[in-house]
Amino acid sequence: MEYVEIIIYGNVQGVLFRHTAKQMADQLGITGRVQNEPDGSVKIAAYGQKDTLQKLIDWCRKGTEWSRVNDVKVEWKDATEKLTTFEIL
Repeated sequence: MEYVEIIIYGNVQGVLFRHTAKQMADQLGITGRVQNEPDGSVKIAAYGQKDTLQKLIDWCRKGTEWSRVNDVKVEWKDATEKLTTFEIL
C-alpha cells in the first residue's frame, strides 16, 4: 500500500473536480480524501497500489472538462493511516 498527497492548482474549485476525483478513485479502488483548500487549490490524500495511484495523478493533470489545471504537486509519503473509503471533505 502506497500513500500520495496531490495538490492541484488552477481553476479547480466549483467545477466538479472533487466529485469527479471521487468517481475516479472509486473506479480505481483507491481510498483517501479530497478537499478544497483556502488558496483555491484541491488536495487529495490517496492510498492504493502505486500503479493505480499514478493513474489518479495522470487524471489530475487533465481534470474535468470544466476545470483548468495549471500545476500538480505530488508528494509520496509513508502511509500512516488506513482508510476504507474515498471521501469528499
